[in-house]
Amino acid sequence: MGQIVVGISDRKISRNPADTLITYSLGSCLGITVYDPVAQLGGMMHCMLPIAGADREKAKANPFMFVDTGMATFLQELFDLGVTRKNAVVKVCGGARVLDSKDLFRIGERNFIVFRKMMWKNGLMIAAQDVGGSSARTMFLEIASGIVSVKNGTKISELK
Repeated sequence: MGQIVVGISDRKISRNPADTLITYSLGSCLGITVYDPVAQLGGMMHCMLPIAGADREKAKANPFMFVDTGMATFLQELFDLGVTRKNAVVKVCGGARVLDSKDLFRIGERNFIVFRKMMWKNGLMIAAQDVGGSSARTMFLEIASGIVSVKNGTKISELK
């Protein structure tokens, strides 16, 4: 089975059933998976900041750094490859408060708020989520089955 690492401010898409997409260090960042069981196609994105308006040049160079531009680009790529809104299974993980103990910047919370707005705007529902808290997570998407798992500390569980 091939593991494909999705880095920070990145996304990967696959239809190879032997692939597992994986992303690490989801603290305040969001890991987002979209899987279409009919098209047998899935993707994962790892974005770190909520809104591209904070730095338009960085957003232009890498839209996946930001939730708003990343989601728009990621969804369009998936739709172009055959994912449909009707069949899309969207799961999200991260959005923790790990470096902001006084909760001043609320990056994780703001990332999740923008993500929810993007889902609403695109007519998509969130099938499952593991967000908030204060610990970093690792997220996995098995392309063969569409199963999403989350590792939090030493515990790995399916995100249902």
